Amino acid sequence: MPRAKGERRLEILKALAQMLEAPKWQRITTAALAEKLGVSEAALYRHFASKAQMYEGLIEFIENSVFTLANRITEDESDGRRQAEKLIEMLLAFAEKNPGMVRVMTGDALVGEHERLQARINQFFERFESTLKQSLRAAPDDDAPGRAGTLLRYSIGCLHQFSKSGFAKKPSESFSAQRRYLLA
Repeated sequence: MPRAKGERRLEILKALAQMLEAPKWQRITTAALAEKLGVSEAALYRHFASKAQMYEGLIEFIENSVFTLANRITEDESDGRRQAEKLIEMLLAFAEKNPGMVRVMTGDALVGEHERLQARINQFFERFESTLKQSLRAAPDDDAPGRAGTLLRYSIGCLHQFSKSGFAKKPSESFSAQRRYLLA
């Protein structure tokens, strides 16, 4: 029985994400992706017009997952500082569960790809920072924008360290030890 178009697209995105999880990651070609899936490159292009579209699919997954969880946190937690803490915990936990996505979030996987992809990841982080600011303003925090920026940059640093360590240095371990300095 032939697969539905949506199922094949999802299968391609999952394979791409798995390839990005390799500790000794290298730039992924459509030929390597097609080989992993046991299909021709032409078969990939029946589902995606370009490799950039494949990365856009991963970015959409990141955005949808993180902001769905962020909305739950802001609805369920009334304390603004606690919201910010939970938002950072959630982002770092998402990274640990989806290491291939970390390479997209840090921009490593996007080097040499269409510049709009990096712009979109930048927008993702700007939106996440805005969510942190809103939470901290509800705290109230004397400098919500400054603290939100610090928390975001800390998180991005944790993601880079996680990626560069071959996914050995878990971001949540760092946050557990450092949260009191960041959210004091």
